[in-house]
Amino acid sequence: MRTLIAILREIAGLFVDDGSLALAILAVVGAAAFLAIVLKASALAVGLVLLGGCAAVLIENVIRTAQRGEA
Repeated sequence: MRTLIAILREIAGLFVDDGSLALAILAVVGAAAFLAIVLKASALAVGLVLLGGCAAVLIENVIRTAQRGEA
């Protein structure tokens, strides 16, 4: 049973290694959903929010991780 739990934790760690990254991506997706559902924004605008937001979050996370590694 311990082995199974360890395996499941490793698999979960593949998807949620950095909690702040996961939360930031969820925030971007939430903002895009808000635009699409509540504000009835165009598909292009929602796509740009998703693309730009996810790229910005990823870049910020890479920079933060690199700075942590240097310290």
